[in-house]
Amino acid sequence: MTIRRRTFLTGLLATLPACATARPSERIAEPFALPALPGNGVLRPLGGLEIDRQGLGFGGLSGLHLAPDLTLSAVSDLGHFAEFALTLDAMLRPMTLTPRRAGRLRDGGGRFLPRGYAGDAEALARLPDGSWLVAFERWHRIRRYRDLDGPGLYVAAPPGLGRAPANAGLESLAVLADGRWLAIAEDLALPDAPGVTAAWLGGPQGWRPLGFRPAPGMVPVDAAPLPEGGALVLERGFSLFGGFSGRLVRLPAAALAAPAPDAVLEGEEILRLASPLPVDNYEGVAVSRHAGHTLVALVSDDNENRLQRSLVLLFELIG
Repeated sequence: MTIRRRTFLTGLLATLPACATARPSERIAEPFALPALPGNGVLRPLGGLEIDRQGLGFGGLSGLHLAPDLTLSAVSDLGHFAEFALTLDAMLRPMTLTPRRAGRLRDGGGRFLPRGYAGDAEALARLPDGSWLVAFERWHRIRRYRDLDGPGLYVAAPPGLGRAPANAGLESLAVLADGRWLAIAEDLALPDAPGVTAAWLGGPQGWRPLGFRPAPGMVPVDAAPLPEGGALVLERGFSLFGGFSGRLVRLPAAALAAPAPDAVLEGEEILRLASPLPVDNYEGVAVSRHAGHTLVALVSDDNENRLQRSLVLLFELIG
């Protein structure tokens, strides 16, 4: 989230103090129904869960991963991680979210990351060997974790990322089906390309510079790989009078296969995060295949604010 929006929310709304990590209760989330989306033949709403921030011990969930066995992992911009077991009914509707473990992220020496500049975790991705990538902003960097409860080793970040504004760094990081990494800065403007933010494709052995064009008034806040080689990108907007808005766009595999240097990626909108869906500060997206279905999960960052919620929305991607 950019400094301007974060400052506005902090100053205008009554916020909760930071919570110490507590042992979560078994009933950590309440399920709720999602309305049908007439005319949307791409995503089928399955349901949602509202996470009990007090029971979990912290909020600020900003990065998300969903495994085929329905293990839901998340990182918080307060320097924490959490792992849950998601339970679905026969209609794929989310019923329960059972906590498995939660704790604080660590640096390369195994020391806990402090809240703030060093602990602002924004994106979570998993490598084929099972290790984790966590992207941070404010102090712009990527760390690789063999286990989220262990030390996080340094990974070479995309060139030029250090020029990003403090609270508009690497919020989108995905490991594509072919192993390449897709990285998108929240708001790192490219010269002579209005409305386009910096993006990269590749990895530490070689990054290809690209651009990404979000919808006007929105910024990219997370990305997730699709099984066939494409990706989903989550965009989020905020205005003083309109509050939060968002949308989910799809980048086809062909657009990511061999883009020209400095090509500008632009996704096809498949979901608008607006009423009648619950509207909040959605910052994390995950995709997984489960029992022959492609599931898409979204999570909202509540900013530990009394007027916001930690929501998980679940959809099925059709076709």
